[in-house]
Amino acid sequence: MTTPDYIALCFFALMWFGYARLLRSASLFGRTSLTHAMIERRREWIYNSLRRDLKMIDTQIMAGLQNGTAFFASTSIFAVGSCFALLGATEKVDAVFADLPMVLHSGHAVFEMKVGGLAALFGYAFFKFGWSYRLFNYCTILFGGIPMMRDTENDVLAAERAAERVIRMNIIAGGHFNEGLRAIFLSIGYLGWFINPYVFMLTTTIVIVVLTRRQFFSEARLAIMDREPSSNLHLSPIPRSNPSADGNDSSGGL
Repeated sequence: MTTPDYIALCFFALMWFGYARLLRSASLFGRTSLTHAMIERRREWIYNSLRRDLKMIDTQIMAGLQNGTAFFASTSIFAVGSCFALLGATEKVDAVFADLPMVLHSGHAVFEMKVGGLAALFGYAFFKFGWSYRLFNYCTILFGGIPMMRDTENDVLAAERAAERVIRMNIIAGGHFNEGLRAIFLSIGYLGWFINPYVFMLTTTIVIVVLTRRQFFSEARLAIMDREPSSNLHLSPIPRSNPSADGNDSSGGL
């Protein structure tokens, strides 16, 4: 590998590590991240489940979280298999890349090392998704230990402890899922290395900028933040007009 390759690889690692540290800090320029805002929504969801005996809605949410995690886990393992298949066709693929403009051809060994690094990224994502799936499974079991409303009223502290166990497990599982998803996103930036190290640094920067925008400056973040409700919302029942004597609606609506 050349010196720019080593620099680009270190840049990739630093950007990954720096972005992870940024998310752990919870805020940027006073803005709460989307991930930390969702942590509070998870807490609201679990505590809201204490107020109802029928928890079919909650179990459906749990199943949706597990299914999404299982999808990305299976996708990651397929991607790892594709990387090994690519290693078996190194000469053909390397010949194609050698004929493309702007591609820095470094030889078969370097190309195989790059493919191996890509496989390692997908392998890391698979382990994160797999562990997240396991934790969501544990979360479902812990959720089954949440008492019914009558038992909650008799022992509020025990109900809150049960809810906090579910919340903590759900947050940990969601954290591992986010880390696996981050590896998938960064693998898109990693593909730039197959062209040249300068494109590698550019694509990595673009991915990090997009992820940062989604975490701190996106409409999705604003959608879940606490804001004052609009004054024209129908928070009370809408009055229904009485029908006229001839049986027609007197509201005049179309």
